[in-house]
Amino acid sequence: MQKVKYLMLSLGLVLISSIVGATEAGVAHSINSVVEVQQYNRAIHIMAMLLVGFGFLMVFVKNYGRSAITATFLMVAVAVPLYFLISDSGLFEGNRTEIEKLILAEFGAASLLIAAGALLGRLKMFQYIVLGLLFIPFYMFNEWMILENGLGVMSGSFADTGGSIVIHAFGAIFGIGATIGLAKKKYLEKNVEADATSDRFSLLGSMILWVFWPSFCAALVPVELIPYTVVNVFLALSGSTLATYVMSVSLRGKINAADIANAALAGGVAIGSTCDFANHTEAVIIGLVAGAVSTFGFAIIQSRQQKVFKAVDTCGVTNLHGIPGILGGLAAIPIVSGLDVGNQFVGIGLTIAVALLGGLISGKIISIFGERKEIYHDFAEFEDVEVEFEVYPRKRA
Repeated sequence: MQKVKYLMLSLGLVLISSIVGATEAGVAHSINSVVEVQQYNRAIHIMAMLLVGFGFLMVFVKNYGRSAITATFLMVAVAVPLYFLISDSGLFEGNRTEIEKLILAEFGAASLLIAAGALLGRLKMFQYIVLGLLFIPFYMFNEWMILENGLGVMSGSFADTGGSIVIHAFGAIFGIGATIGLAKKKYLEKNVEADATSDRFSLLGSMILWVFWPSFCAALVPVELIPYTVVNVFLALSGSTLATYVMSVSLRGKINAADIANAALAGGVAIGSTCDFANHTEAVIIGLVAGAVSTFGFAIIQSRQQKVFKAVDTCGVTNLHGIPGILGGLAAIPIVSGLDVGNQFVGIGLTIAVALLGGLISGKIISIFGERKEIYHDFAEFEDVEVEFEVYPRKRA
């Protein structure tokens, strides 16, 4: 009878252990599922930023709205699958879930759109596709080298959670390099025009980016840091928006729509490197400084930059993404405790070098496919477009 009791007790313990083990496994699986669902939601937010936010932000060029949105559509459609194709080939090592790879692919697409902003209006439609095919391999190489210690050059820590350096600065500098590679004297002779309608759509795009920017920065941070990161990003964006208004009025005498649509986002760019480290006061300060610097760039530096490089930066990506991105990377030095300062400088320097070289090479390759003669206008490639003027008069037969 005693043996039967021990047998029953043993069976009971085994059964309880099995149930507990299964429950723990189920809880772990449930937690992982919740995290992936949250990441999926943020991935959708980022896709809205790419297609709607970036798309409408670049509609500011008068008579080029259809082309700007279509080019955005095509570049995202190229960048995401190409990122997966290269990633799945094992060329660049990395252990990521499918949803994490999707988010990283979206980051690559965002950086591509930034680069394209420098060239906007001066490429044929299929050349935007060529730009995407050339850009993503360079982007992934830099991402692997800086964030995954590829080639063994990044031995210490590097702070860039939201991509101030790897996404924003890289895209802007790549775009400038490509612009220099494609530079034509006649491009300097044609002004980039905007009107009230294009400005309104651009402001709409900016607000959409503003709303979803916290999801961009918090997409891959640990779950416990998401609320803190989201608040920091909104604070930085608020700071840059206020600074943009003050600087725009101070420098120009009145509010400039292009300043508000662009420089107001500089806080989101600059807070990227420290979005999960900075305290709230630091986040506001970063936003204020980034907004002020960006507005100064649009109002003062952009025209001088064009004369120095003999190339046009259509969307002013240097002032929105390039300078604020580098500023954000440098801000990590006093803010992130235990950061390898030397490594941070190395990462920034390598990113600038790879982006500039990649952009110059890509610009030269794209130039092989010819040039767009009617720049900043839809009529060359779209049906049913009213031709208000011809950018370059055609010779009569």
